[in-house]
Amino acid sequence: MVKLGLWVPLEARPGKEQEVEQFLRDGLALVEQEAGTTAWFALRLGPSMFGIFDAFPDEPAREAHLGGKVAAALMARAPELFMGTPPIQKLEVVAAKLP
Repeated sequence: MVKLGLWVPLEARPGKEQEVEQFLRDGLALVEQEAGTTAWFALRLGPSMFGIFDAFPDEPAREAHLGGKVAAALMARAPELFMGTPPIQKLEVVAAKLP
């Protein structure tokens, strides 16, 4: 059961939209290595707006993800790909339906 999550809105720099999309696609392989990440979604919200939503069973799993390879890659490439530092918003999952 998922109890916690993260929401990370991402605004691509002009001309970097395709690179952001590929970066997010490539991130899936890294997230698949994280046993505690129950769900991970990379989303396109508009021409230059993207987002990441992920869900976790507990705080240790969420913290492991925040200290993992995807988060490190996100922050390392943020100046190149995004308009500003992506805000990472912690949240509580009220209800969920997962496979």
